[in-house]
Amino acid sequence: MTAASPRTPAEIAELLAFYASAGVDDALEDTPINRFAEAAAKPAERRPAERAPAAPRREAGPESRPAPEQVPERAENPPAPLSGLDTSNIPDAPARMPAAAAVPDEAQAAAARQLAARATTLDELRQHMAAFDGCNLKFTAKNLVFADGNPNADLMLVGEAPGRDEDLEGLPFVGRSGRLLDRMLAAIGLDRNSAYIANVIPWRPPGNRTPTPHETEICRPFIERQIELVNPKVLINLGGPSAKTLLNTTEGILRLRGNWRVHTTASGIAIPAMPTLHPAYLLRTPAHKKLAWRDFLEVKAKLKALG
Repeated sequence: MTAASPRTPAEIAELLAFYASAGVDDALEDTPINRFAEAAAKPAERRPAERAPAAPRREAGPESRPAPEQVPERAENPPAPLSGLDTSNIPDAPARMPAAAAVPDEAQAAAARQLAARATTLDELRQHMAAFDGCNLKFTAKNLVFADGNPNADLMLVGEAPGRDEDLEGLPFVGRSGRLLDRMLAAIGLDRNSAYIANVIPWRPPGNRTPTPHETEICRPFIERQIELVNPKVLINLGGPSAKTLLNTTEGILRLRGNWRVHTTASGIAIPAMPTLHPAYLLRTPAHKKLAWRDFLEVKAKLKALG
């Protein structure tokens, strides 16, 4: 059974919309060709034809098929819509990724270091990061996830990278992990008004994949400068990637957690750092929440000691 040919402008518009979404941009023939009948009529001739260029089935006139040299001109000047046809409901072609999507390399990391060093305030740093096109993750993310909380707080927490919820809202730790983190902060008498939260990577990797070493190295200057500008009394590294990047270590998080380390800024300021388990990991492994609880009690005691 075959569908009836479209007759009304609405039906034609719907058919054109289907063709556009399927990638059709040229009508090669005026009438459909029965390939099965063709194969049955010439079974012996089709085998050598597969190894040689096929001859045209019919002579195409200038109205039905332009010469090859006319194709670029036609692409630059597309034909006008059909006369009398309402094309307002035909969807536009899908947006394409910018052609300038960056390939991570040392040159991009060097540019990030220069921009980060140039920022004298957190607002300037955010502006530099928003304008930076050297990280390919920016072109697939919906939002720059800069930070949340109080930049004058004594405690700063740094995770790895935004997830889906964070990418949509432009804030770190707002999904299930964020709600668990809020409860962890509340357990030591803090909240988002008395802490500052950020990520090593400010753009969500597509599909929540693990950021590559090059991507991490490109984004490292931004988070290091962010820590330096906030200048917290205590730093918490949420998860292994954050700890390894900011504490320059290769040890696993289960070996690192619970042990005080030091993050040293570019200006030489030493900040006590506590590596601990990421809230997302704790959601998958709730038995280890007791370990994170001990780490947060250590942080509470350190903040009290530092006044």
